[in-house]
Amino acid sequence: TALNPWDVMLCVSGTAIACENALVVAIICYSPALRTPMFVLVGSLATADLLAGLGLILNFVFQYVVRSETVSLLTVGFLVASFAASVSSLLAITVDRYLSLYNALTYYSERTVLCIHTMLAGAWGVSLCLGLLPVLGWNCLHDPAACSVVRPLTKSNVTLLSASFFLIFLIMLHLYIEICKIVCRHAHQIALQQHFLTASHYVATKKGVSTLAIILGTFGASWLPFAIYCVVGDPDYPSVYTYATLLPATYNSMINPIIYAYRNQEIQRSMWVLLCGCFQAKVSFRSRSPSDV
Repeated sequence: TALNPWDVMLCVSGTAIACENALVVAIICYSPALRTPMFVLVGSLATADLLAGLGLILNFVFQYVVRSETVSLLTVGFLVASFAASVSSLLAITVDRYLSLYNALTYYSERTVLCIHTMLAGAWGVSLCLGLLPVLGWNCLHDPAACSVVRPLTKSNVTLLSASFFLIFLIMLHLYIEICKIVCRHAHQIALQQHFLTASHYVATKKGVSTLAIILGTFGASWLPFAIYCVVGDPDYPSVYTYATLLPATYNSMINPIIYAYRNQEIQRSMWVLLCGCFQAKVSFRSRSPSDV
């Protein structure tokens, strides 16, 4: 089969995703200091994105080397589970950031750790179930009329996935709006205590709100076109439409390490320890809350 340039681009995207997130996973596993709930969530996101990148590579290899219906179902299910876990981990990080501001006094308690572990267990459990659906029979291999724009997934399957994404996106939008309100309220309270609003407070507040807008905007711009096309698209449409909306969705997994990991000072320092040995192994880390990231 002749190589499809879109498949090549997806494979290249998967390779970049796997390399970026493999480094994040290695850093978090290597550094004992990065064991706080915040970095557990970042590690979950990096692991999901790493698996998604590997899934894109395997899908390319099996599509052109080992052509099999069974292998196709396994790779598609693997990709669905990986990307679902990535989106779910983003939701868990958003909830964690909200809790770190809303319940700042009790955030560093055992209850928070239990809550985060429960969220992650639920996120990965649901993602695994979604990935198993095509393998367990929810596919269109024997019923081409039921196929969606993403073969071999059925129309009802991609509708479920799209509806789940829209729900997660709305929840994240609501939580980030609440976070912005809390940040602005804190800045106002500080201004009242000091009897005036300094330029630094204004800049910090504006920077925090801008960062949240960039995070949510990147997530929406990456996934919304593909989610919408899965609902309104028809399998008879040219496949280029599916590729053109799916490729930007993979970029979200490429951007996630930059937003949630590489911008963090602790991870930057641990990366130098891991790669260059520029610092001593026992480095002092300042405990930070998710709202600082």
